Amino acid sequence: MKPKIFISTFPFCRTDDTPRRLLAEAGCEIIENTKGRKLKPAELALLAKDCKGVVAGTEDLRDLVRESGTLKIIARVGVGLDNVPFDLCREKNIKVAYTPNAVTPAVAELTIGLMLNITRQVSMADREIRMGGWSRPYGQRLGASTIGIIGFGRIGKSVAKLLASFQPKKILIHDKIDLQATLAEWNKDRPSIQQVDLPQLLRESDIVSLHLPRTSSTLNFISRAELSSMKKSAYLVNTARGGIVNEQDLLHCLNDAIIAGAAVDVFEEEPYTGPLIRNSRVLLTQHMGSCAEDSRADMEREACEDIVRFLQDKPIKSEAPWE
Repeated sequence: MKPKIFISTFPFCRTDDTPRRLLAEAGCEIIENTKGRKLKPAELALLAKDCKGVVAGTEDLRDLVRESGTLKIIARVGVGLDNVPFDLCREKNIKVAYTPNAVTPAVAELTIGLMLNITRQVSMADREIRMGGWSRPYGQRLGASTIGIIGFGRIGKSVAKLLASFQPKKILIHDKIDLQATLAEWNKDRPSIQQVDLPQLLRESDIVSLHLPRTSSTLNFISRAELSSMKKSAYLVNTARGGIVNEQDLLHCLNDAIIAGAAVDVFEEEPYTGPLIRNSRVLLTQHMGSCAEDSRADMEREACEDIVRFLQDKPIKSEAPWE
């Protein structure tokens, strides 16, 4: 009997059919998400109930893992793992793979693009000119800014590397890991990069960029207290995960001009339809950090390659860290 593989993530193979072909050549029966959107937990549990593997996006996988008697591997297209119930996977001996490297350059580049957009008011100028306006707003260069990066993993480091070419005043890093040895090496050929505590980073930064996983300790990591400690002229960028920033607190702080603005690519509920859409100080994008053609193709291919390896009793190349 052919192993059934459910493709939950959407879109899939939009620009490259290689991942689908890899599964087919391995003798898999491929079942795809045909709803054209992110599946709800109960939908996923029903559609993939008889499948041995799932190629997953950001869908909540808990119902599926709990109810399935056949699931043996989850291959996450992306790097975020907050939607994976590791406790249940361990209990039921379900393997989890992910694609941390393929997504990194796309998210890092989008982060820089959002920084440039909000600090130079590009989208605002576009809207204004369409309505007959011509105010030519002044903005702030990245090269004249102090930029704070919270979380110095793969994407945080890539953002710092890209920022170096703009020669900002300073790059401030906050991370729970001691990075002094790493940063000493970096500072040989880059602008001043310092590891600081969170209060200092928030107090001094002109732009604060988030690159944290969503965990119990990072939920509502940025709320009204943190936003209120930032400069009134500062901007917040979140290309990490929804829930890290308290959206209601962000809305209040934007309404009250406590910070100058924000760019948000990720939300607690997606597709996002909440009240931030009515605030002109925030730039909203559609969880599209990974949506570069080459990165997306690489992510899908790597996920399917790990499923094929598993089915062939070979070691998974990118098994997710259980911790």
